[in-house]
Amino acid sequence: MPRAYAQLTEEQAGHFLERGFVTVPGAFDPAAARPWIADAWLRFGYDRDDPESWMQKRIHLAARSRVDARAFAPAAWRCAADLAGGQERLRLPWQWGDSFIANLGVGGDRPWQPPSPDVGGWHKDGDFFRHFLDSPEQALLTFVLWTDMRHKGGGTFVAADSVPVVARFLAEHPEGVLPGEFPYATMIGQCRDFVEMTGKAGDVVLLHPFTLHATSQNVLGVARLITNPALALREPMNFSRPDAGDFSLVERAILRGLGVDRLGFVPAAPREAIVPERVRRQQARAAAEDARLAAARSHRPFG
Repeated sequence: MPRAYAQLTEEQAGHFLERGFVTVPGAFDPAAARPWIADAWLRFGYDRDDPESWMQKRIHLAARSRVDARAFAPAAWRCAADLAGGQERLRLPWQWGDSFIANLGVGGDRPWQPPSPDVGGWHKDGDFFRHFLDSPEQALLTFVLWTDMRHKGGGTFVAADSVPVVARFLAEHPEGVLPGEFPYATMIGQCRDFVEMTGKAGDVVLLHPFTLHATSQNVLGVARLITNPALALREPMNFSRPDAGDFSLVERAILRGLGVDRLGFVPAAPREAIVPERVRRQQARAAAEDARLAAARSHRPFG
């Protein structure tokens, strides 16, 4: 028998199997993030009230501060544990940080284009490891909304039927796939169910790790800040559990996408960690961010 859920409803579980994501509205209090967001603008080097100063339209910061998601957003934590097969399967702590991904007007100089295979930038997350069908490095893809994510305001595009596409490709490549080796143009061409993710600050969207997604245009000229905190498994996924009720929803979605009840998957190459180019760019920004933060703090009144 399937295990009982701590937070998910059966309807949400079915939606995840069918379309690969679950939204947790109001998962945390946005007011708790105000100091982080204020510092983010200092790190950007931009005036948050002057969009004309926002020269770089997409910025991905490194994390400087962190919280434990189990205490900060308990409902999102319980949902994540339900999707992954129980908290005992997850690597803890699950830390959320101020590694904001800012969309400050990407594509704002062009008419808005709805999600479709014609939109560029479709990808699977996980730029820090070699990908296998059972990879433990990313149990779920997570969108944490630190600001509102409005229609035409930079809401992430999602291919809600991409899990089977990615699962089939990884099953065909037991030697593993490096982040830059996925044929995304071919893969997204097999998808038909596209969603523009929107929501309120404080919402969290939990997605299957095989979900293809893309940055969308922000033609509203408002700042959109999200993070994608990694949630890892203690052990690789297992597609041959003796009791079918022990499969996680993430594993069940993969088996469903492959059209099988069980699968004896064995990686044909060693697992491999990678230092992504993203980290190198963040390291290059660090000195300038340090200077701006120090200057701002030296002018703040005491008391």
